Amino acid sequence: MSSLSPVLSTPTPTDLTITPRDRRFGREAKQRRWWMNGDPVATAFYNALSVTFPKGEAMFIEAVKAHRDGVPPRLAEEIRAFTMQEVMHSREHVVFNRKVEEAGYDLTELNADVDQVLALINARPPMVNLLATIALEHYTAVLAADFLRNPAMLEGADAEWGDMWRWHAIEEIEHKGVAYDTWLHATKHWSRWRRWKAKTIMMLLVTSRFWPKRVKGMKILLAQDGITGWRASARIWWFLLGKPGVLRKLIPAWAAFFKPGFHPWEHDDRHLIGSHDSAYADARMPAAA
Repeated sequence: MSSLSPVLSTPTPTDLTITPRDRRFGREAKQRRWWMNGDPVATAFYNALSVTFPKGEAMFIEAVKAHRDGVPPRLAEEIRAFTMQEVMHSREHVVFNRKVEEAGYDLTELNADVDQVLALINARPPMVNLLATIALEHYTAVLAADFLRNPAMLEGADAEWGDMWRWHAIEEIEHKGVAYDTWLHATKHWSRWRRWKAKTIMMLLVTSRFWPKRVKGMKILLAQDGITGWRASARIWWFLLGKPGVLRKLIPAWAAFFKPGFHPWEHDDRHLIGSHDSAYADARMPAAA
């Protein structure tokens, strides 16, 4: 059964529970400059990605809440739980980003890039914000799955920060369908063609900015470590396409987004949550405030 309008269908699992886990990480920790296994490139990747989260996830919350009127009760509960999770993610990445600065990195230019992208998105109608959200949430979900599926992605990380990224990944998988189901509800009177066209255009636009911005951010951070020029570019692209191949490995899941009738839960990867969730069991909160 769908949790949406009878005119729509969704493979969101009927037994799915979205559970905010109120964890706090690294408040007293002194962060190593290359906290990710002593590797400046891997560290730069996670640091550059983290800069996007506090303001980006605040945008996701507002985009979903702007379209929650009239949603069915179950989806309303999922939106509340999604909101609680995203608020805590933003909070923890604010702390993490502060630790990155304390380790000696200047994040001014990376923050300015985030502000520029969000200004472009927020100048558009609310539906455009929701479209951007479903595209970016797909990225976060497929990255999260790789973080949990492939131990090498966080192997050798400082324990506190490895735990933070895994915690974040668990919850990204758990709520990966909320924005999409909200969008399906908000567009329930659209034709399938109009829906497919809109989400396809948005994913292409998001992708055209997402990876160039992350590569730019990595180069800015690596330059602060004295790694510049072709050496920086070669090491970044080896990380993305070679080993561990973050970008290369997510291409099939990214491409699935373009299929007619795609839904994030057509691939149920909750087993990844189960393999890591026991570490955060004591921090579980009620789904609704």
